[in-house]
Amino acid sequence: MCGITGWVAFERDLTAERGVLDAMTATQARRGPDAGGVHLEPHAALGHRRLAVIDIAGGVQPMTAEHDGRTLAVLTYSGEVYNHRELRADLEAAGHRFRTRSDTEVVLRAYLEWGEHLAERLNGMFAFAVWDVRREELLLVRDRMGVKPLYYHRTPDGVVFGSEVKALLAHPDVRPVVDLDGLRELLGYTRTPGLTPYRDIHEVRPGHVVRVRREGLSARRYWALEAREHRDSLEATVATVRALLDDIVHRQLEADVPLCSLLSGGLDSSAVTALAARTLGAAGAGPVRSFSVGFAGQSETFHANDVRQTQDGPFARLLAEHVGANHSVVELDAADLTDPSRRSVVLRARDLPNGVGDMDTSLLLLFRGVRRHSTVALSGESADELFGGYRWFHDPKTIAVEDFPWALGLTGIAGGGATPREHLLDADLLRKLDLDGYRRARYREAVAEVPHLPTADPLERRMREISYLNLTRFVCILLDRKDRMSMANGLEVRVPFCDHRLVQYVFNAPWAMKSFDGREKSLLRAAVRDVLPAAVAERPKSPYPVTTDPHYPAKLRAELARLAVQGTSPALHLLDRRRLADALAPDTDPQSVRLAVDLALDFDAWLTDYQVTLEL
Repeated sequence: MCGITGWVAFERDLTAERGVLDAMTATQARRGPDAGGVHLEPHAALGHRRLAVIDIAGGVQPMTAEHDGRTLAVLTYSGEVYNHRELRADLEAAGHRFRTRSDTEVVLRAYLEWGEHLAERLNGMFAFAVWDVRREELLLVRDRMGVKPLYYHRTPDGVVFGSEVKALLAHPDVRPVVDLDGLRELLGYTRTPGLTPYRDIHEVRPGHVVRVRREGLSARRYWALEAREHRDSLEATVATVRALLDDIVHRQLEADVPLCSLLSGGLDSSAVTALAARTLGAAGAGPVRSFSVGFAGQSETFHANDVRQTQDGPFARLLAEHVGANHSVVELDAADLTDPSRRSVVLRARDLPNGVGDMDTSLLLLFRGVRRHSTVALSGESADELFGGYRWFHDPKTIAVEDFPWALGLTGIAGGGATPREHLLDADLLRKLDLDGYRRARYREAVAEVPHLPTADPLERRMREISYLNLTRFVCILLDRKDRMSMANGLEVRVPFCDHRLVQYVFNAPWAMKSFDGREKSLLRAAVRDVLPAAVAERPKSPYPVTTDPHYPAKLRAELARLAVQGTSPALHLLDRRRLADALAPDTDPQSVRLAVDLALDFDAWLTDYQVTLEL
């Protein structure tokens, strides 16, 4: 896994712009702490920072392909292609010769053989750029589910691109400007594919190829969820899910560096850990190493509620004992989570305020602890979106509402009675933003994309819509979060449940099968029950944990009070003075305004550190 960046300009000589390329590449150092490189020629400048995972010595980038002493193409690549061995065999049969063991060279040679249609042949998570020297064309390619990020900004004579927005902002012609629509995208829980909160900075959409030529820029979609008739029986469907998972986990265990799993004790992470343990054990390579996050004093302060009925710790330990994992807990306290330097690191990783509080900070610190022992981690992310794990899949009232279902329930991550994260924003600004109206418009656009079968009944049609929304909108929010927090520590996180074969198959399984036992994630539970302890297999869904230490929201509020007294924060003009005073009043429960206070502090850090121009 790596960080990539570059600049294509058809009307200038970029060999004189080494300084700019170096600055852009340096912003990706955390993504690639092991090595760096650049490639310069008159109209293309490519930068790379490497996290070495496969073929440590051979996979140096940017990588070039030559013939008879002439450079044909140059690649800067981030990701893992899990079918690279099969592709290598196909390419060797076609006459290609390889000098490394890396999947990077497979991708480069695949481009020479199949052009932009190489994307359809790749199984993995990836974002890469190929500069075709012969045609003077740039190709930007992103994986089907959008696991790995890739952004670009069009210039008058070309394009600037990078794994993260910060790489683009290091270019002198790209400025951080956010207008009303940008702020709506930031605050609306919409995650519209292709858009970012920054004006004129776009993402390459998942499953898309972007081609940049002198004539301009064009995009092609090479993969999308399709509506297909599901003809398998329930028994056959469960067996197919298991067979796919066995193959996926086996493929994703390949690495030339230490590898582990992220284990919360929930169904998803436990399934991945158990299957990994079984595969490693069969190969004589076990035990699997696993990690979870914990909070100091959690056992004393935890109170079960409708959102979180159980703590993770006991279930993670149970699963680890069951499969013989070498398990560790990264324990955090309120001081870790409220340290201002941590907020700065989170902000720099995301390039945006996040508004989910300690969920980002704890993930960052978990990954920091994991990185001391492992370079690659397997995660259970995306199983809820795929198999129907969230409460909103099973609540008839939420299903009936014409809105993104998660937007109605995310306040609950901070506990009952918490105000929305935008609670402290100025009332006039909120009226101008009309977040509800913006979200409904984006919702209608998303629903219009959903592929349907003509014979589906109304419930099946609606559940297909809910699934599609989760797999194309909500999952991107979580994948972005996991990518930024992991890569800020130089840790590669792999997501087996995002394998496109599994996603396409389960997407078309009827909702009656996905909930056949009256529970969430019925198909997944049935497919992996044999490798799990009964208590783990039957455990209800529990979201990613937050600290229940009362010192955490109290410290947040104290920090906001300090900013209010100083009066110099650029975020203050965005806040409602009356609500701010109420939030800081001694009789206000800090927990009730926890998300709102966190967002206000994020805005302060963002506007200060990034020198953002707000055009509202």
